[in-house]
Amino acid sequence: QVRLVESGGGLVQPDGSLRLSCAASGFTFSNYDMNWYRQAPGKERELVASITRSGGSTNYADSVKGRFTISRDNFKNTVYLQMNGLKPEDTAVYYCNGLLQRYGFKYDYWGQGTQVTVSS
Repeated sequence: QVRLVESGGGLVQPDGSLRLSCAASGFTFSNYDMNWYRQAPGKERELVASITRSGGSTNYADSVKGRFTISRDNFKNTVYLQMNGLKPEDTAVYYCNGLLQRYGFKYDYWGQGTQVTVSS
């Protein structure tokens, strides 16, 4: 029943823009911190951006700070990643993640990913 579905990936030229969306269902979305991760071939999965339950706080990897913006709409159960000024090194599969972690329990949900390719 838990479902995270990413969309919006594709092929874009350097310095282009793309907006990723992640639609969530099957859990109480507003109780979860939401994250975007990415993984390029031969590299470890890395955390790109995070947003807290109410959207009041965000964090970004140094490599994307100033170019990417994470946001969420708790009425639509959707988290977004606006990507501007894209670079070839941004090429990766991007994954949506929902996390609720407290002492004694952890809920950690993942989408299937969406491919982002930045190339001339």
